[in-house]
Amino acid sequence: MDFKRKVVLVTGASRGIGKEIALAFAKKGATLILNSLKNKDKLEAVKKEIEEMGTKCFSFLGDVSDYNFVSSMFESIYNDFEQIDILINNAGISHIGLFTETTASQWKRIIDVNLNSVYNCTHLALPPMIRNHGGNIINISSIWGITGASCEVAYSASKGGVNSFTKALAKELAPSNIRVNAIACGLIDTDMNSWLSMEEKNELLDQIPLMKMGSSKDVANLCIYLASDKANYMTGQIISLDGGMI
Repeated sequence: MDFKRKVVLVTGASRGIGKEIALAFAKKGATLILNSLKNKDKLEAVKKEIEEMGTKCFSFLGDVSDYNFVSSMFESIYNDFEQIDILINNAGISHIGLFTETTASQWKRIIDVNLNSVYNCTHLALPPMIRNHGGNIINISSIWGITGASCEVAYSASKGGVNSFTKALAKELAPSNIRVNAIACGLIDTDMNSWLSMEEKNELLDQIPLMKMGSSKDVANLCIYLASDKANYMTGQIISLDGGMI
């Protein structure tokens, strides 16, 4: 399936999973709208790479945990497009540390970026989707939102929220022909996991039946499937992409 008549918004698109998702949809002919918090040079590099494919691409630098910024971004988008067809809520941050040493500001920031940004973007993307009776929302989550992770309480809580948000919203929007799913990523080889030592990586790999880390392209390929007609009966699902870890 191609996406030549589709407009796709990807948050956190300057690198890693977000970048690969954007490139995957661009290869299928979609018009891309990219967002990044602060990596302007990297974001523009992704935009240039997409434009060199002969595909339209627009970029917005700003914090999607800020409703006012997101509102401004969508106002600009709606000046050019009737709606966002596919929304990929990918922006996210992690925090490693004991819960007792997690400050109130750290907790708030993780919830703001990982969960509230999903509310912000989805809330503003939905009115045209509902009016036009169609759309697709894919939230990038984590297996820790399902099982919880020691020393990642705030992160686990934020992703657990994303998972529940996905399930509830899917039921609410199904009559409007809008599908909502989430990808619960396991150990993916990205900058977010670059802090792990080789010993720590090996310990985690011992827990993965496929004995390897996933790649950003694995996540991108699953996004393509979920956004396609092949998955038109799939909504409200939290799909674990973890090599069999859980």
